[in-house]
Amino acid sequence: MRIGIDYGSKLAGTTVIAFKKNGAIHLVKSVKNRDADQMIMNFVSDHQPEVIGIDAPLSLPGVYREIEGFSDYHYRACDKALKAMSPMFLGGLTARAMKLKYELGQMATTVYETYPVETAKRFSLEVFGYRTKRPDYQGMLNALEQKGIRIASNIELTTSHDLDSILALVATDNIGTTNELKKGDHREGLIYC
Repeated sequence: MRIGIDYGSKLAGTTVIAFKKNGAIHLVKSVKNRDADQMIMNFVSDHQPEVIGIDAPLSLPGVYREIEGFSDYHYRACDKALKAMSPMFLGGLTARAMKLKYELGQMATTVYETYPVETAKRFSLEVFGYRTKRPDYQGMLNALEQKGIRIASNIELTTSHDLDSILALVATDNIGTTNELKKGDHREGLIYC
C-alpha cells in the first residue's frame, strides 16, 4: 500500500490522507483540535503502507549539514527548481514533518517528499481553477479520472487539502515508474511530482 498526505497544521483539521482500496482512491481527514500527527501514526500502524508521499519539506538546505557544494541558507536545489517555499520559512511544519519521517521510518515505512502543485501542472488542473478562490473540484476529478486515476464515488472534494492528498498519492505511485518526476539533489533532498 502507498498513501499520499497533504500535511497541515497539527490541530487545524487540514491534514488529509489519500489511499487506494479496491482500486479507487479514498480519503481520511484529520479533525480540528485533534492531533493530525497521531492520526497519521494510527493510520500507518493499522494499514502498514510501505511507501508514503507527504506534501511537506523533509530536509533542510545542505549548508546546515555541511554538505560540500551547498551554500544557500534558505532553499534546497529542489525548492529552487520547483519555485517551492523554503523549508526554513515553513519552520515548525518542516520540523514536525522531519520528525514524522523519522518515526515512520522506525515502522519500516519509506517516506518521500511530494509537491502537489507541480503534479497538478502535469494534469493541467489550473484550467479548473486549481489553487484559486473558485476551484472546480468536479472538473479536476473528471480530468484525473480521464487519465485513469479512479476516485471512490462517495468522495466529495471540499478543500484544496483533499485534492492535494490525491495528487501526493499520484506522485508517490509514480515513484519507480517511467512516470516518475523528481527534482533536486539526492544528497540534500528530492521532491517527487
